[in-house]
Amino acid sequence: MPATSSNKPYRVGRSKTGLGLFATKPIKKGTRIIRYFGPILDSRIPEQDEIENKYLFELNGRWTIDGSVRKNLARYINHSCRPNAESDVRPRERKVFIRAIRNIEPGDEINYDYGTDYFKAYLKPIGCKCVSCEAKRKKLRAEERAERAKVKARTEAKAKKAGPKATKKKKLNGHAFSKANGRARA
Repeated sequence: MPATSSNKPYRVGRSKTGLGLFATKPIKKGTRIIRYFGPILDSRIPEQDEIENKYLFELNGRWTIDGSVRKNLARYINHSCRPNAESDVRPRERKVFIRAIRNIEPGDEINYDYGTDYFKAYLKPIGCKCVSCEAKRKKLRAEERAERAKVKARTEAKAKKAGPKATKKKKLNGHAFSKANGRARA
């Protein structure tokens, strides 16, 4: 794992989705945190346009940054649907900076929204694992459990209420048999 100097406000660490970038010092809203860098690829050159890895950052229709170089610690920043940072893309300068859009506390994971195209292509098919989506799924599961419990309670209450009045029926040779009066009905 790449070493980071102690004067940097971030470190690479273990995250729920693999490795992530975490704040080591308070980062104020609006602060430029880190630069996303790597070789610049030109889509007009077929060999460069065919490069595939998960660290490609498209600047515009022509230029893309290949952020797979080990020194690019910004590549460890994970996606979030409710991020605390955003990408500041400067296509003319061929640079990308990650900037805080909220105050970030030490220990918080730094994250930004990867964008609709990336989300649809890579995250949606496997299910987004960001904290926001995980919390949403957890809430939905809890609501579904509560609804099933309500339905079960209502069913049990109806059965209990109708219990002494209702006669239990059994099938006996294809006929309903009532325990209450001991007679078989067709």
